[in-house]
Amino acid sequence: MNFEFSEEQNMLREQAQGFLASNCSMAVVRRVLDGDEPYAADLWKKVAEMGWTATVIPEEYEGLGLTYLELSVIAEELGRALAPIPFSSSVYLATEAILAAGSEEQKQAYLPGLAAGTSIGCFALGESAGQTSASSLTTKADGSSITGVKIPVADGDIANFAIVVATSNKGDGASLYIVDLDQDGVSRESITTIDPSRSHAKLTLNAANAELLGEDGRGWSHVQAILNRAAVLFAWEQVGGCDTALNMAKDYAMSRFAFGRPIATYQAIKHKLANIYVKNTLARSNCYYGAWAISTDAEELPIAAATARVSSIQAYYYASKENVQTHGGMGFTWEFDCQFPYRRSKLLATNIGSEATWQDKLITAIEKQRAA
Repeated sequence: MNFEFSEEQNMLREQAQGFLASNCSMAVVRRVLDGDEPYAADLWKKVAEMGWTATVIPEEYEGLGLTYLELSVIAEELGRALAPIPFSSSVYLATEAILAAGSEEQKQAYLPGLAAGTSIGCFALGESAGQTSASSLTTKADGSSITGVKIPVADGDIANFAIVVATSNKGDGASLYIVDLDQDGVSRESITTIDPSRSHAKLTLNAANAELLGEDGRGWSHVQAILNRAAVLFAWEQVGGCDTALNMAKDYAMSRFAFGRPIATYQAIKHKLANIYVKNTLARSNCYYGAWAISTDAEELPIAAATARVSSIQAYYYASKENVQTHGGMGFTWEFDCQFPYRRSKLLATNIGSEATWQDKLITAIEKQRAA
């Protein structure tokens, strides 16, 4: 196993860092957080023009046909920049669902728009607080229509269509549907989360027109495969955010003087920053394992995804929390940017299942591997 990125992939990283430094400063994040924009539409357009939304989409559907290693690099840099755009919903989830379960006609219909960024997709799974399972689903489909409530749905207020998970009396108990969100049978209500720079919505479906995605009764197996892949990509975003939090804390500690010297020279601050670095490095190591598994479609993917997810949740929260603490009382004020990684860390810790959920997944995957 080679857990290093290639020279070409590192060149992509440098290109991404330069692009985001010019187009996604903390001022952009604050603009979306403070204002009425649900996302940075200007940044989204530029990201699509860079081809990032088309990264893993095959060339026959107007994509770039690259690998998940390139997408992992992009995910890390978007996480480092705290980009306020619907990249994860549209690329990690909606695109993956259509690639995994879509018919040839559905791929031809949806993937070119997703690749160009002119169409935004979202993934509607949750219906209430707590862990969602096939048996807990209440959203129901009746032929070509679907009824139910989905909350919270990341980017549900801005997406053109949603991949909706509904209950089924066949197979594994669930099915996937593609639902156009711009129709009379759909109502959307924006909801507030801890990170307003990433919009969320409540979707109410009332006999909305729906198109079956994949086989009826195979939806839950598709959901698990989609979430495993997404977990690795979100983990890379979280590792990128860890680095941002660490650098914020380090820069402040180097410039803030107390008793005639930088606070970075005090042992307590040194230990704080060192602990952040250790946790970040451990999470990154697990992300490399996940990137290898997702790019090779390895049978170890469930273990690799859960490991990367759990360690990245822990590392990001710790880094963002200690960043605020390093800033002292000023770190709790609206004017300081250290709130941004803290908000994003809390949001990403629950967006596709909590830390406890993924710990359970990890234990289950290990037990299955040992039983095999």
